[in-house]
Amino acid sequence: MIVITAPTGNIGSHLLSRLLRSAPAEEGLRVVVRDPARLPDEVRERVEVITGSHGDPEVVDRAFADADAVFWLVPPDSSLTPEAAYSGFTRPAAQALAAHGVGHVVGVSALGRGTPVADRAGLVTASLAMDDLIASTGVAHRALACPSFFENLLEEADSIRENGVFTDLVDADRKAPMVAVADIAAAAAALLLDRTWTGAGSVPVLGPRDLSPVDLARIMTEQLGRPVRYERQSYDDLSSALVGHGLDAAFVQGIVDMKRAKDDGLDAGVPRTDESSSPTTFEQWCVQVLKPAVLT
Repeated sequence: MIVITAPTGNIGSHLLSRLLRSAPAEEGLRVVVRDPARLPDEVRERVEVITGSHGDPEVVDRAFADADAVFWLVPPDSSLTPEAAYSGFTRPAAQALAAHGVGHVVGVSALGRGTPVADRAGLVTASLAMDDLIASTGVAHRALACPSFFENLLEEADSIRENGVFTDLVDADRKAPMVAVADIAAAAAALLLDRTWTGAGSVPVLGPRDLSPVDLARIMTEQLGRPVRYERQSYDDLSSALVGHGLDAAFVQGIVDMKRAKDDGLDAGVPRTDESSSPTTFEQWCVQVLKPAVLT
């Protein structure tokens, strides 16, 4: 039995679809979802559904009973502090993992462990602490260490369409890994179906190559057939905008600290290898995902 949290999210929906296609017939799939109506009818017919939040002790107690493996993804709650949003949310699950003797957990986390800025990287620091909490239960644990997602650019679709501009806080020429969520889901599926691995560790999922904002602008211009340029936003402007949207001030500071750490090399601590490089290129992603969002 594999338990999938956040099955309707960006990564979880890709993972669930992949497991429904490739998991052996004897492998049961159980999902934890607040609103089962968000699952397609054909999916609900093929999985066991536990309704509720996977931050709820009673829900995870039911969900983890007789489970062999769990896919763990925390949907960050911007009304909380980073520690509460990650470790606080995960603590009931950690207790349920130990109580039910779950063997394997695959979680979505971040790059940065072991770098000089890991302890001042805001949301990433909180995510790494969450990984340690899960590992402390004694389960075999793999944290998918991810950089920024291509999909983050979908938040800029309106600005790209209307103004030909996308923003971030990093230096325009800073190259860093970026990854498609489908590649993260593929890495998670492989680990969940294998389960011969032991101990605790991380698995970097870095995308095919490092890219700078200048590279992203050039590729978007080529693939969208219209000029796209990068504008660097200030930390103060981002903070003011997010607080103005009602986010918790500590959570906003966590976002700002994460962005600053990324500009200081947070994502550069893992050497790129064939194993850590995932296949989806930014060019492919632009054609398949960004172009329909911007041009339709």
